[in-house]
Amino acid sequence: MSVLRRLKWSELDAETRRDLLDRDVNHAVSPQLREQISGLVADVRERGDLAVCEALATFDGVEIDPAGLRVTREERERASTQVDDSVRLAIRDMVDHVRRFNEALRERIADWSFESEPGLVVGEKVTPIASAGLFCPSGKASYPSVLAQLGGPAVVAGVPEVHVVVPPKPGAGGAVDAVVLAVADELGLENVYRVNGPAGIAALAFGTDTIPRVVKILGPGSWPVTVAQLEVQRYGTATQMALGPTESLVIADDSADPRRLAADLLIEAEHGTDSCTLLVTTSVPLLEAVDAELATQIAILPAERARAAAVSLGENGGGVLVDDLEVAVDVANLFAPEHLQLAVRESDEARVLNGLVHAGEILVGQDTPFSAANFVIGCPASLPTNGTARVTSGVTVDAFLKRTAVARASSEALRRLAPTIMTLSDVEGFSAHGNALRIRYPDLSDPRPN
Repeated sequence: MSVLRRLKWSELDAETRRDLLDRDVNHAVSPQLREQISGLVADVRERGDLAVCEALATFDGVEIDPAGLRVTREERERASTQVDDSVRLAIRDMVDHVRRFNEALRERIADWSFESEPGLVVGEKVTPIASAGLFCPSGKASYPSVLAQLGGPAVVAGVPEVHVVVPPKPGAGGAVDAVVLAVADELGLENVYRVNGPAGIAALAFGTDTIPRVVKILGPGSWPVTVAQLEVQRYGTATQMALGPTESLVIADDSADPRRLAADLLIEAEHGTDSCTLLVTTSVPLLEAVDAELATQIAILPAERARAAAVSLGENGGGVLVDDLEVAVDVANLFAPEHLQLAVRESDEARVLNGLVHAGEILVGQDTPFSAANFVIGCPASLPTNGTARVTSGVTVDAFLKRTAVARASSEALRRLAPTIMTLSDVEGFSAHGNALRIRYPDLSDPRPN
């Protein structure tokens, strides 16, 4: 059984290439879904907690009143008893690596200044954003790693208010995933709310009686969650990016181990039927061997994961045969994947890595699988999707920081700059701009024409 859709890059016409590469959210989201989410967001903006509770009942089958939205300390303590010691140790290992990566990054994002000319000092002051809302998905699976990847950077940044929304587990009577709560406890995040995804995004954007308003929202999710984040931007709430369905791309040559390669392709492919996974290779024999391995390995996955992987690698993705590694790099940059792995000869790694400029992450070698990066390496795993890796980056401490320009001029420096300021103020027609300098330095020759 063939799993991979087979494509030869040199034989694809422009339209087929565009269909393969284009994951524009505007094409993926139907007008009906956009209208539905827009209405839900507006309802939460208007009616607050009542709309949030109704959405929870309608979409998640959980009937609660507003007092039940916040996860209580008692619930967290009960949940703690449900988490095995081995899971708790894994959580600590994961959080520790995320924290260390972001602490190292934070040290490199420091206040700075320099004297651009005698008497004029310019620079930046770096401070955390005022508040953050984190969305942790639920439903298809348990996602403690998402909260670690979002919450870890927020804590390292020193964000004073962090609020987490997470849908309740399906069929659990409104309970929030105990493992997600364990991550919240490990990070010291106390403000957790059980909310339907899109309604939770809206609640964070506008604020309700129970859920505080935040200045920035981050978190991956389904298309409805992504559309909700795009919708609240219209009202002035910042979001990091459209963290939509997962996507991955592997560049491989004939040196790659097909068994491990197939296993690594399945990592992101099993997320859902809206995922996309591509193998870009220079080798026909490798493509054949990987396809055979995929058929074997998919067969042992749970039915839901097997179906997702088959669609991700077939209808949505596939195996792309290219003439050489240079073309492989071109295809990868055009695709701008969320996750990218290199499985090429060590002698070619540096050359290929140097050519790759558009990817959320690049994992080098077959000993660096996507799952290691998702769970424990510490590099960001909440990454740009839908081609937005061309313009933005994964969620790190940087996402929770802002930079404020700081400058100080001496009287002598300002006097030297005065003619330039007066001239440009006249060009732009702002008299007060120039007058502020003329008052200070009346002895300077006026640059205005007679």
